[in-house]
Amino acid sequence: FDQLACRSPDRRLSLVEIGPGEGDLTADLIQALEREPPAWIDRVEVVLVELNPGMEARQRQRLGATVSVPVRWSSLEALASQPVNGVLLAHELLDALPVERLTWREGELRQMGVMLQGSGDSAAPCLVWRDQPCPDWLGEQLAWVQQRCNLELPPQGAADGWCSEWHSELPSWFEAAAKAVDQGVLLIVDYALEAHRYYSARRSDGTLLAYQQQRASGDLLADAGRADLTAHLCLETLLAFATEQGWTPLGHCRQGEALLSLGLAERLHQLQQLPPSELSKALQRREALLRLVDPAALGEFRWIALQREQATADASSTPANASPFTSRFLQDPVSN
Repeated sequence: FDQLACRSPDRRLSLVEIGPGEGDLTADLIQALEREPPAWIDRVEVVLVELNPGMEARQRQRLGATVSVPVRWSSLEALASQPVNGVLLAHELLDALPVERLTWREGELRQMGVMLQGSGDSAAPCLVWRDQPCPDWLGEQLAWVQQRCNLELPPQGAADGWCSEWHSELPSWFEAAAKAVDQGVLLIVDYALEAHRYYSARRSDGTLLAYQQQRASGDLLADAGRADLTAHLCLETLLAFATEQGWTPLGHCRQGEALLSLGLAERLHQLQQLPPSELSKALQRREALLRLVDPAALGEFRWIALQREQATADASSTPANASPFTSRFLQDPVSN
């Protein structure tokens, strides 16, 4: 925001969270701005992009007491009519977008579908997987990205029945996000793997999981409609789709590395200075902070930053070839 404020001294600064859930992250960010108000605090607005009316109602209740920073709700389509100047956040959002499931069957890469089976009198109806040839649009998308990313699907050594996911919704999502901002940064925080790990012969059943009541299951059709489905992202294909829609990658790293760059080590050291009477509180905070960087927990999250610039007719606006935004979380922790 400091960099945006300097580049566009007369424009409003927008913090846009897409898929804000309960609104907790937005509330925390507002509180952080209130603790040490920056010089540009009067120019800041918060924009929440929420498709679920029920969740929007809960967010309004959660943020209803907020008075220091104006909050409004919108859609990416509505923002496209008046693109913002700011930072877009997509925290655990893209892994919930619909995906295509692919399988390698008898020497052919095929699309997996779902059908209802046993709907007659003899058996209770149930959902089952059925594969079919890939439609033309999917085949073209697969061919484009495989060539762009030097990717091979299926990977060498894949056995018959190998499965994985294809993030076919990402191009349209990045296009909509690009139209919503004329200058700024998009920060994606999500589970993501490099292509050689994602599309590996050893990862024979992909990353798609069903979550219900905080429990994960690989039986995706067992309780259809009542469980959340989520699939990890592939870094290379995500960046290819984003670049094609006008985003410039600034860099990416694991959450553990990002938080160390942002001063996590100093926070942990400060906990050691608490008096003995607050030992229990210090231990609880330490455990919570370490969970954020634990590779077996949230430390495997990827922080991915992308930049967006649009040339405009306004001579005072930032030119399209302006220097890239810099992000502290992408810097070497040793240098901080």
